[in-house]
Amino acid sequence: MAELLRSLLRVSEKAANVARICRKEAPLFQLLVQEKTGDDKTKKFLRDFKTLADVVIQEMIRHDLVAQFPQLTGFIYGEESNKFENGLGESIQVTVCSCEEHTAALLATVLDGYQAAADLLAQAIHQDIQLMDEAAESLELLLCPSEVAIWIDPIDGTSQYIEGREVVVPEEEVCPSGLHCALVLIGVYLRATGEPVMGVINQPFAGQGLKGQHFWGVSFGNIKASSISSLTHRSEEVLSIVLSSSEKQNVKDALSPLCGGKVKYASGAGYKILCVILGLADAYVLSEGSTYKWDSCAPHAILRALGGGIVDLAECIGCLKENEYRHTQLTYHQPKPGSQGAECWANHGGLVAYLNSAKLKRVIGALSGKV
Repeated sequence: MAELLRSLLRVSEKAANVARICRKEAPLFQLLVQEKTGDDKTKKFLRDFKTLADVVIQEMIRHDLVAQFPQLTGFIYGEESNKFENGLGESIQVTVCSCEEHTAALLATVLDGYQAAADLLAQAIHQDIQLMDEAAESLELLLCPSEVAIWIDPIDGTSQYIEGREVVVPEEEVCPSGLHCALVLIGVYLRATGEPVMGVINQPFAGQGLKGQHFWGVSFGNIKASSISSLTHRSEEVLSIVLSSSEKQNVKDALSPLCGGKVKYASGAGYKILCVILGLADAYVLSEGSTYKWDSCAPHAILRALGGGIVDLAECIGCLKENEYRHTQLTYHQPKPGSQGAECWANHGGLVAYLNSAKLKRVIGALSGKV
């Protein structure tokens, strides 16, 4: 099963490379944006975009993992539909073919005959990239691929990816927006319980020069391991909490005293949870059900490896109203009954991502009666 982690690292780096190639070609990028409609449209933005990069990355990850682990067939899920509409109005199902030439031919159809771009993408999809990580290489896990399933968010923070701004901040600070916030997320969970057990985050645009970096974590049984070697330690009294700028005002007002009057804001659900993973924030709070299983599965597994987690905010508040403190970790295996399309997989109760359970308790306490 440790070989699966190594494979996730490899495909995440291939995914990051595809994302970088798609951003590099400005005329190509204009062709890549499609607007989501119907059941594929999430409610995070008035206009929620799907890019060809999203679809290509998702299908590439699925293709490569199933080729190595046939037991995962039918158990790799993603944010995107693999149907894409070209400039002629033709609906095309994007898949990764058995060879580079056939994949290039399919992509050329999607790209209205733009063969040079299709060749470039196909080359990136079929290349063999090795991402060496000594800690991952030495890990051993007694878990079978037939016991797990996978959630993929091929490019979390798509709007930031499309806008394409380079925003540079010091390493120890939260980046509010820009390419830095766009991430590739691959999370593994147990089919039987929905418990997240393995996560890989690849940040294709981690700094100046648009170089990337990756993070991983495993939490299964007694094994807790991650690529995070050190964390930023913060004062117990004044918390650092990161929110979406669109968060409700009553939530901002309730949390502000915990932060000395200074809450932080950032784009992308995955990036905000990564800020918690890296110790740049003590918690990420979201009061609405506007994140999805593909947003949270990978970073949740990493947080669990570090002793933290992601809880359902509404359930935590409900427990406090009953005069007891319990927190319910998010799970990833069951759709919400009565929902349609993407909403089946929304984290409907909102969430809190955290590393320290005592700080989580303070956050929940501050929000009790306010949301």
